[in-house]
Amino acid sequence: MASIYHFIFLTVFLLLSNLFVNPSSATSRMLALVQQQPLVLKYHNGALLKGNYTVNIIWYGNFSPVQRSILVDFFQSLNAPIPPAPSVSSWWKITERYKVGSSNLILGKQILDENYSLGKSLKISQMVSLAAKAGHVNAINVVFTAKDVVIEGFCMSRCGTHGSSRGTAGDKSKFAYLWVGNSETQCPGQCAWPFHQPIYGPQTPPLVAPNGDAGVDGMIINLATVLAGTVTNPFDNGYFQGPPNAPLEAVSACGGAFGKGAYPGYPGELLVDKTTGASYNARGVNGRKYLLPAMWDPKTSACATLV
Repeated sequence: MASIYHFIFLTVFLLLSNLFVNPSSATSRMLALVQQQPLVLKYHNGALLKGNYTVNIIWYGNFSPVQRSILVDFFQSLNAPIPPAPSVSSWWKITERYKVGSSNLILGKQILDENYSLGKSLKISQMVSLAAKAGHVNAINVVFTAKDVVIEGFCMSRCGTHGSSRGTAGDKSKFAYLWVGNSETQCPGQCAWPFHQPIYGPQTPPLVAPNGDAGVDGMIINLATVLAGTVTNPFDNGYFQGPPNAPLEAVSACGGAFGKGAYPGYPGELLVDKTTGASYNARGVNGRKYLLPAMWDPKTSACATLV
C-alpha cells in the first residue's frame, strides 16, 4: 500500500533556527519582508480535492470532551458563513482560488481509540493504519494523537503530516489522510508557538490561547497547515514549491505569519479578546475564536492574513 508523507516543519523553529545558525542569511530574510519577490507555488497538474468530502476523525489517546469540541468546531466552521468577519470560513475560501472550486468538508464518523490500540510510541507509517479505520471514498481521514503519545519525528522535524493511501477496493477508494499531535507536554516551544515561548530566538512572552488550551490551540494551527496542504496538494502533484518529498505548500510557504507586520519571531498584529486577553484572528461557530496562519493566495501571489 503506497503512501505519501508531507513533512510540516513548524515555521518558527525553521526561521529562528536560521537566525541562530546563520545571522547573515536571517538578515537577508528580514530584508526580503521589505522588498519581497512574488511567491509562486507551481501547479504540477495533479488532482485537487474539490467538491464534497467527508472528514472522519480518529481520536488516538485521551482527549477531554472540551478538547474534542474545540477541534470539531473548527471543522464545522470551515464552510459556515455565520460568524462575522474575520472568520474561519473566509480563511478557508482562499482555497477556492486554487484551480477555482470549493472544498466542502462535511464531518463524518468519529472513532475513539482511548485504549492506545497500537501503544504510546508510534511510527509515521502507523498513521496510515489508524486512518484506514475510517471510510475511504471521498474522505479525508484525520488522526489526532493525545499529549502522551510519542510519534516518530514529532518535535524534531514535524508537528503534523498529510498523505494519501488506498483502501481495499482499489483506485476508487484512494483517500487522503492527515495527522496532528498534541504538543502540550512534549514540544510546545516548537509546535504550540506562539502560545508558548520558542526554543530558539527572542524569548518574548507567549500569547494567551483563544480557547484556553495551548496544546489544542497549537493543534489548530498545525491542523490548518496540513489541511490546506491536503486539499491543494493531496497526491504530491498539486500546488507546491521545492522538492515533492518536503514541499512548501499553501500555508507552510508563508513563514509563520498570522497578522499584518509579521516577521520571524513575531506573529503580527492580531485581535485581542477584551475579557480573556487571548489573541485570535478568526471567529468560528459556537462563539469559538481561533488563531489561523496566513495562506498563499494564487490571485495575488502573496500570503494572505485575515487581520
